[in-house]
Amino acid sequence: MRTLVTGLALAYGLFVLLVYLNQSSLLYIPNLPSRTVSRTPADLGLAFSTVKLVTEDGVTLDAWYIPATAPKAQLLFFHGNAGNISHRLDSIKTFHALGLSTLIIDYRGYGNSSGHPTEAGTYLDAQAAWLYLTDTLQLPANNIIIFGRSLGGPIAAHLASQQSPAALILESTFTSAPDLAADVYPYLPARWLTKFSYSTADAISRVHAPILVIHSREDEIIPFDHGQELFNMASEPKQFLTLQGGHNDGFSINHKHYSSGIKRFIDEVVQK
Repeated sequence: MRTLVTGLALAYGLFVLLVYLNQSSLLYIPNLPSRTVSRTPADLGLAFSTVKLVTEDGVTLDAWYIPATAPKAQLLFFHGNAGNISHRLDSIKTFHALGLSTLIIDYRGYGNSSGHPTEAGTYLDAQAAWLYLTDTLQLPANNIIIFGRSLGGPIAAHLASQQSPAALILESTFTSAPDLAADVYPYLPARWLTKFSYSTADAISRVHAPILVIHSREDEIIPFDHGQELFNMASEPKQFLTLQGGHNDGFSINHKHYSSGIKRFIDEVVQK
């Protein structure tokens, strides 16, 4: 019995060590389904420009700028942890139909962007995107909406806490990486193991812009209470949009409700 217990303890310890050493590959998954940028907005009949951004630390990022005719606002789009910008065409189409010009970037190590993803690096990627809109395109900050989905949520919130955007939209995101790890791996000392912070909760408390939080009660990856907690921590003015469906399809199966909710929020917060 002692030998069995010792063996199980060693196996558990080895598993914990492997999780600790490989957590970057668990968080960042640019190769699922692929790093290949296989489609573009042109496949939807949308005009767009390919943009190359250079970050403060010299990484080159791949991005698209999709202009709208007489745009209501500019949307700076930070996507989730899998795939690349070519897997977000449905969202780009939705935002374009709402009259938003969109800049969407691939983080370092994603799609055609160079480098390897890190938490500090993704914050630099966000800053480069912001500077492209405000410095290169000379667009006013109070006409830029920062949008983050899933992993893009803490990146968007961090940027919004440092700038003065028109608004911040957080969709299907988590309070922090340690909080999420504790939910996903209840059998591990996850909070102790997690090397990443990605604290959306900390950032959102420092955002002085209107906030829309979007989350599905049926989200199987990031529990609904993460969205509720973020909403509770946000300052007024703020709104909450509840979806149905899973983490990756809630926005599509609730498309009319989703689109109208975002439109209502934008109409209220964007300066004319």
